[in-house]
Amino acid sequence: MNEAELRELIDGLRAGRVTPDDAVAVLRRLPFAEVGDALVDHHRHLRQGMPEAIFGRGKSPEQCVRIVSELLAHGTGPVLLTRADDDQRKATLAVHPDAVQRAGCLLWRAPATSAEPRVLVVSAGTSDAPVVDECVLTLAAYGFAADRLVDVGVAGIHRLLAHLDRITSADAIVVVAGMEGALASVVGGLTAAPVVAVPTSVGYGSALDGVTALLAMHASCASGITVVGIDNGFGAACAIARIMR
Repeated sequence: MNEAELRELIDGLRAGRVTPDDAVAVLRRLPFAEVGDALVDHHRHLRQGMPEAIFGRGKSPEQCVRIVSELLAHGTGPVLLTRADDDQRKATLAVHPDAVQRAGCLLWRAPATSAEPRVLVVSAGTSDAPVVDECVLTLAAYGFAADRLVDVGVAGIHRLLAHLDRITSADAIVVVAGMEGALASVVGGLTAAPVVAVPTSVGYGSALDGVTALLAMHASCASGITVVGIDNGFGAACAIARIMR
């Protein structure tokens, strides 16, 4: 439940359009509902401006189905399941088939997205695409229609410079890069927009499963870059949503 829906409920109760019993039935699930081992947070949109998302990894398919069902039945906003494996996806789609899918993430009740502000998600290589897609779908869940630009890493920097207008016209940019993570510094030096950098676990031995890119992004000489954790496209999208709002 978000603030507008809560106000509508209160106004409906005041005007007699909603009965006290109906209002109690709605509010009984605030701030959370107990669904097996999960405490589903229906109050999060009121606190943070974004509804709870479901992290699939480590959950059973049955747990994913129960949590998704709870959010769809007793909420009105988008429902996002991230990092789901094949069994989790099959189980939830069997019960709730109308989902948008990208990179192991599923989105139900996608809101209308806006092209303003202009958000661009850039990756150094095509191997980074799963993280890009997680970020793009999460942004869609929060109402942002992101532009997607992949395989423009610094080993062939002319590929990035060919899209310079897209970089400089964006209101916010997510940069996804593995190896040495240099793309974040390059993009950060080309734009005044907020830049959120995502190191990925893509790279050869000295890339250390993303640690090299993570440290390089933290040490960027392009001032003011925000850095999230390794492979965390979801977290980067949430950071953009907070910044833009």
